[in-house]
Amino acid sequence: MNILLCLLCIIAILLAVVLIIALFMKKDYLVEREIEIEKTKDEVFAYLKSLKNQNEWSVWSQLDPNIKNEFLGIDGTVGFISKWKGNNKVGEGEQEIKKITAGERIDNELRFMKPWKSTSEAYFITEAIRGSSTKVKWGIKGTMPYPMNAMRLIMNMDKMLGKDFQQGLENLKKKLES
Repeated sequence: MNILLCLLCIIAILLAVVLIIALFMKKDYLVEREIEIEKTKDEVFAYLKSLKNQNEWSVWSQLDPNIKNEFLGIDGTVGFISKWKGNNKVGEGEQEIKKITAGERIDNELRFMKPWKSTSEAYFITEAIRGSSTKVKWGIKGTMPYPMNAMRLIMNMDKMLGKDFQQGLENLKKKLES
């Protein structure tokens, strides 16, 4: 009985320490990656603002060949929603175009339902560079509320999502340059 009580005390102390640390940890996260694409800014922007096109280059679309998509509204316009429901790797959620700054930036809201509920802001920024080349920046930012931010002790959002963003941008580059 004493061993069980000691074990419970140790677990309670560890949990309290983690919760105290979480009080002082950052809640906000930001992940960004960029790539140069040999296409004009107008061509790249027109392609990016269509959420349906993401299924052609997104890493997550490739993780589940049986993903179910539903689209609401007029693609490429504010208010358009792309919903998905996939396997455990892809989860379930929706993405809504919230703002379009013509030729410059597309702002989306990502609402995840599974594997856990969360909301994040995602964006694409296009910038003309050298001749007919375009720099594309893809980013996501959000907040992990207390005490969920304690997961940052073992989870690095930049490392977790950054590789997928980079691979997605490389897929996008290959698609647009072919």
